[in-house]
Amino acid sequence: MLTRRQFLSGSVAVLGSALAGPAVVPASVLGAEAPSNRVTVGMIGMGRQAYYSNLKSFLHSPDVQVVAVCDVDAWRLDNAREAVEKHYSEGKPAGAFTGCSACKDFRELLARRDIDAVMISTPDHWHVPMAIEAAKAGKDICCEKPLTLSIAEGRVLSDTVSRYNRVFRTDSEFRFHSCFQRACELVLNGRIGKVRTIRTGVPAGDIAGPPQPEMPVPEELDYDLWLGPAPLAPYTVNRVHPRRSYDRPGWMRVRDYCEGMITNWGAHLNDIAQWGNGTERTGPVEVEATGQYPRDGLWNVLLRFEVRYRYANGVALIYSISRPYVRFEGTDGWIEADYNTRSIKAHPESVLGQPIGPDEIRLPLKDEKRDFIDAVKTRGRTLADAEVGHRTTSLCQLGHIAIQLGRKLRWDPLAEQFIDDENANRLLSRPLRSPWRL
Repeated sequence: MLTRRQFLSGSVAVLGSALAGPAVVPASVLGAEAPSNRVTVGMIGMGRQAYYSNLKSFLHSPDVQVVAVCDVDAWRLDNAREAVEKHYSEGKPAGAFTGCSACKDFRELLARRDIDAVMISTPDHWHVPMAIEAAKAGKDICCEKPLTLSIAEGRVLSDTVSRYNRVFRTDSEFRFHSCFQRACELVLNGRIGKVRTIRTGVPAGDIAGPPQPEMPVPEELDYDLWLGPAPLAPYTVNRVHPRRSYDRPGWMRVRDYCEGMITNWGAHLNDIAQWGNGTERTGPVEVEATGQYPRDGLWNVLLRFEVRYRYANGVALIYSISRPYVRFEGTDGWIEADYNTRSIKAHPESVLGQPIGPDEIRLPLKDEKRDFIDAVKTRGRTLADAEVGHRTTSLCQLGHIAIQLGRKLRWDPLAEQFIDDENANRLLSRPLRSPWRL
């Protein structure tokens, strides 16, 4: 990992040009919000999720201004800049607004003094290095899930965010879906008695693929910067993303950059399980799992799996590939929330009509981007800060480690170490490429 001194020294060359960027947009462009109350945002990574979802959310927030975009793919970078300038120019009668800067190196963006916060929407292997450098640069951070590729780097991330007193939001929208929020409220307030078992599922989205030939690196892609902390590997399109397209990228199926569905969708559904179980800042004490990997080929993430956890409070969590849902089973009934239908059902059904009293636990229901921006302004805690995001991701990773070792493991959630298992503890971290070593 670059030191802060090395990072700042290396950024001197780009700092001048960054500060010479466009002036702040007048309030008339973005609405009635005064510029002093507006949060300036830099977007790092402009792939499918950023272009179609994250960017639009910020552009349509009147108290936010997107001032810079960053991507190692020039085609995606140009599209993002054009989208920002088109949006803001439509609110400026005098003519087109051309005030969005664009760069391929995230360090250039972080060196800008006029940026309050960043949205990180890169492949998973870049999340932690970028978020740590953003925290050191004084930026608040909204970061796509899953946050990490290892439990060890999740601990480093959470501690760093805390040390630099930065606002952090794990960018999962599932706490904003009323079916999940309502289910967790009812469970936490004892409507189904004492929870015994939680079941979570994710869709089967990953497939195996044959080995891929090495290909010339496209002219629009800085492939070395795309790899960053990942191991050196020859370029092939299915390792990265389709050219000039926002179709589902191949990197989501390669373990050097993503762990596949076990953490990808697992970071959504298991976050809800932890929320409803009251364990969002801790973890289980025992885990065992089975799973199947492809036999060979570039795409090597799990094809299917089932993980069983046990918590210190006696609750069992069963997590598998099936469909995206969360089901809480208690001594007095059960509650289930389904993502596909955005619906909730329960037994007895009368549970769903029971109001939450003024002295009971009430969970907020807030869009993840609004949650982040409000916290940036108030310096408060988001609904899913770095510690919550780390614990959710590490829950999934515990299952992945158990699959690799093929045996039941005991876990100390306070020390974040496996108990009396040196081989398992070796899998808490992963090899990284210099200079981004954690």
